[in-house]
Amino acid sequence: MKAISEGAHARAIRRSKDACPYPAKSPERRAWMEGYDGRPWKDGPDCPIADA
Repeated sequence: MKAISEGAHARAIRRSKDACPYPAKSPERRAWMEGYDGRPWKDGPDCPIADA
């Protein structure tokens, strides 16, 4: 998902979490936050992140 990559990139370039461009409670915002945090959303399934 594009939003996950965007969130990961934002963290890599040291942007604030407040920089998320998606509306509150949207699936895109949730995905962006997952990418930024590097882990699934707290309500998401408990599945391991594959080694890249």
